[in-house]
Amino acid sequence: MAEFSAPLVIRGRVIEAADLEFGGRREGAHFATPDVRRHLDELVLATPSALADLYRLSFEEILDYLAALGERLSLSANAYLQQAFELSIRVSGLGEDILRHTYERVGDVFAREAVREIADRTIGIRYLEGWVEVPLANGCRAAVRAFGARSVHIVAGNVPTVSALSIVRNAITRSDAIFKTPSNDPLTAAAIARTMVDMAPDHPITKHLSVAYWKGGDAAVEEALYQPRNVEKIIAWGGLASIRHVAKYIQPGIDLITLDPKLSSTIIGRDAFADEKAMRTAAERVALDVGVFNQEGCLNARVVYAETGTDELGLARLNRFGALVWEAIRALPSHVSSPARALDRALAEELESLRLGSEWHRIIGGTREGGVIVSQIEEPVEFARQLANRVVNLVPVDSLETAIRAVNAYTQTIGVYPESLKTQLRDRLAFHGAQRLVSLGYAGNPVFAGPQDGMEPLRRMCRWIIDESYDPAVVPLASHVPGFRAPDLTGEVP
Repeated sequence: MAEFSAPLVIRGRVIEAADLEFGGRREGAHFATPDVRRHLDELVLATPSALADLYRLSFEEILDYLAALGERLSLSANAYLQQAFELSIRVSGLGEDILRHTYERVGDVFAREAVREIADRTIGIRYLEGWVEVPLANGCRAAVRAFGARSVHIVAGNVPTVSALSIVRNAITRSDAIFKTPSNDPLTAAAIARTMVDMAPDHPITKHLSVAYWKGGDAAVEEALYQPRNVEKIIAWGGLASIRHVAKYIQPGIDLITLDPKLSSTIIGRDAFADEKAMRTAAERVALDVGVFNQEGCLNARVVYAETGTDELGLARLNRFGALVWEAIRALPSHVSSPARALDRALAEELESLRLGSEWHRIIGGTREGGVIVSQIEEPVEFARQLANRVVNLVPVDSLETAIRAVNAYTQTIGVYPESLKTQLRDRLAFHGAQRLVSLGYAGNPVFAGPQDGMEPLRRMCRWIIDESYDPAVVPLASHVPGFRAPDLTGEVP
């Protein structure tokens, strides 16, 4: 029997029928939800011109709405968020203290100046507010404006903030959004949407948000929904399988924006290993980048390239550093990181295999508290993509060229230490595919008012329309240009 109810929220209306029951991803937690297939006609925006009500709002009015919403998203006072928090404790990979800290800060995402900064730096408020005219060298006067789109957001459930940020992005771009929630967080987006309904059920921003859960791959829902007559943009967070699945629906008229799975790493220069004090400082920072959000995010470090050298002295330094990293991981405060419920089974088997049969690796820890794999060769472990539950692989290198060559298009965040090394390496890392460079220890502090995954998602969420104006006195009609020959419209071949 379902322990939780995940309502269907459609354009200011809450539907709480428990037609279907689904299981969460951990501990058998179940939730009931309405059958989306019965409401597809209501879910889809009736006509694209229905977006017009959003364009009667000024940007300041959008900020007013979001700021007021943020004030209502207090975990201590919002029953919907409390229920989302309770379910997340059961199904999330994050610990209870991490979740509590995250939910207590959800309202901060809607703060007026934070939203203003996101809009202005990622799009430009003047392009959201009206037509921006620009004279061009060919004599054209071009007016450009960013318009919203009819969209589906397939949100990730690893961190509750993803749902809040996506709702802000939808409001900024004046778009219409259908949120597909994940099974490991079916309630956060719905909790925010229900708060919107309670606050202002008839407000245009409320009326252009719907939140639903359906099982990924339900053809009855997806084949009907993912059509250009219904949707222009699909913003998909998620794993490789889910991205590949939704990609099959892409056709002319639908733009897929993928915030897909990535791997993140760390590069540490030789200065960090000068003495014990320097190593302890670097180890604390590594532990943060590994442990924040319990290593559930793409931004978490999994492989650390350390410029210790691979000779006997260099390996001794790295082994000592591994012990310090393990010590620092276990010392992280519980609202930042916590032991996993259990070490991932496949990962546990890989660690045990190395522990028993590899002379090229040292295992420190390797329990549900996490662990450190210290490579004794200049290569990461073959299962680096599986590293989770606060398990990190330290790799010794003689030259940072090895670390640079390891970067590719799957690389998202690279924590770099010391700071001067980041400036030195950033162009080359970008050439190889790195998407985000950050001071070591700050991987868990993403900037919302900037690019993400090597692109600017908010600009792509918009439809950029151009209005071109020409003055014949400045740019003569082609038919008035000397030597112009009108096309033969008789259909006869000359």
